Amino acid sequence: MKSGTDRLIYLPLGGAGEIGMNAYVYGYGAPGKERLIVVDLGVTFPDMDGTPGVDLILPDVTWLEERRDRIEAIFITHAHEDHVGAVGLLWDRLKAPIYARKFTGALARMKLDDHGAPESALRIVGAWPETVKAGPFTVGFVPISHSIPESAGLAIDSPAGRVVHSGDFKIDTAPVVGEAFDRALWAEVAKPGVKALICDSTNVFSPLPGRSESTLSPAIEQFMKDAAGMVVATTFASNVARLKTIATAAERAGRSVCLLGRAMRKMVDTSKSTGLLNDFPNVVSPEDAAQMPRNTVLLLVTGSQGERRAASAQLAQGSYLGLSLKEGDTFLFSSKTIPGNERGVIRIMNAFSEMGVDVVDDDGGKYHVSGHANRPDLSEMHDIIDPQVIIPMHGEHRHLREHVKLAAEKGRTGIVAVNGMMLDLSGNAPKVAEYVETGRTYLDGSVQIGAMDGVVRDRIRMALNGHVTVTLIIDENDEPLGDPWVELMGLPETGRSNAALVEVLEEDLSQYINRAAAKTLRDEDKLEKELKRITRQTSQNEIGKKPEVTIVVSRLS
Repeated sequence: MKSGTDRLIYLPLGGAGEIGMNAYVYGYGAPGKERLIVVDLGVTFPDMDGTPGVDLILPDVTWLEERRDRIEAIFITHAHEDHVGAVGLLWDRLKAPIYARKFTGALARMKLDDHGAPESALRIVGAWPETVKAGPFTVGFVPISHSIPESAGLAIDSPAGRVVHSGDFKIDTAPVVGEAFDRALWAEVAKPGVKALICDSTNVFSPLPGRSESTLSPAIEQFMKDAAGMVVATTFASNVARLKTIATAAERAGRSVCLLGRAMRKMVDTSKSTGLLNDFPNVVSPEDAAQMPRNTVLLLVTGSQGERRAASAQLAQGSYLGLSLKEGDTFLFSSKTIPGNERGVIRIMNAFSEMGVDVVDDDGGKYHVSGHANRPDLSEMHDIIDPQVIIPMHGEHRHLREHVKLAAEKGRTGIVAVNGMMLDLSGNAPKVAEYVETGRTYLDGSVQIGAMDGVVRDRIRMALNGHVTVTLIIDENDEPLGDPWVELMGLPETGRSNAALVEVLEEDLSQYINRAAAKTLRDEDKLEKELKRITRQTSQNEIGKKPEVTIVVSRLS
């Protein structure tokens, strides 16, 4: 029985106001005492401009960690990295059971094993109508089509009513690999009435209905037949249907298939082992491919987003596992470049062009279809579910806002909820319950650091301004032992005076030290402050930059 004081809450911690790093929380119970479930724990990827040296970016789950004893379960909708990538990294902080379907679970298991999570951490669940009881919630994985197999939306029941969490989806009735979009199934899920549809917003600005994955096969097969030399194709490694389409087209065109890249091989192997991919063409090793006539080979490679260490980038730099491209070969991007990755992709395209390789991208939509619902398809999903309210997720703020406008076109209520905004869904109209502090956590090497810890900020400042180390030795009588000496990193050697920058800095610092009173030399804080000020001022005069400065004062006792 629902208590009058209990409430149903929705709280995005990642993925609402951005594309990537998905993490959503649902709760039911008395305010501040709700039992919680988590939907997805994903990552997003760094860039050299804003997060240099960072390996991965995770949602900040401090709020969840502080309420760990109230977390009933974690549900993973599908196996894309922006939904499952953080399960291993965050397991030790949350320690709640993780539920996933078979294929997603197989990939999640690898991540959990990498971080020492026990076998009991992961539980495999069948598709709807099978459900999982998690405290006050009953949750079912409802199959839905997307660009990776066994994707699911979630039907989440609570004493306050049913919520549908769409996950990432498209309306595709012939997806090549995986389950087709089943309108009748989703209508059945919606039949008891749905309080809220929390819905993918990625392609809300795309005006035409989405295309099926199956429509690509004829064009890709013709492409394989027309190409004169070796063909290399790249797409998202997780898009198993696309891998099959490309590989099958190559086989029909008389080409042997060679997989390059760890992620590509892992996805194909996992799809086979979980029974999703039973008729993938036979593959040859890189060693065998290197011995074959070039016009009989397809290399299917990782790196569609310009990743520096992926197979496509290695080939662009010269060779990979004994294979190299040359004039007359063709490289196909069967993918869309995610905003922010353009620079890396263009760098690879130009590198291949310099080799005489023809590069074909997918500007015309001939060799790629999106895995997300376009605007008309989102509207159709609204009609099928017919919820009391639509809450957009999985999109930048402009996507969320536009999705609310789309809902309004048919008289439906929508609300924009960004990361950290907790909604109370208990009544007939959602309302903001409170705001939770959210942010990002960086995986930097093997250590997780907060985005506000200053580590990356200092790294950026050093990259922009260079670094100077000043070393000074003071004897037991508080007298300088010789002059200060300077070491530079990332700075020009000569400044405006045409003298060595090191010498100019050492001269100005020595003049200050030789004039300084014994009292000043004993005051380490004041001494360090003055040495930094002089170093930065002299550098500004000489090279027009104020570098980061480290002062090392050694005292002899």
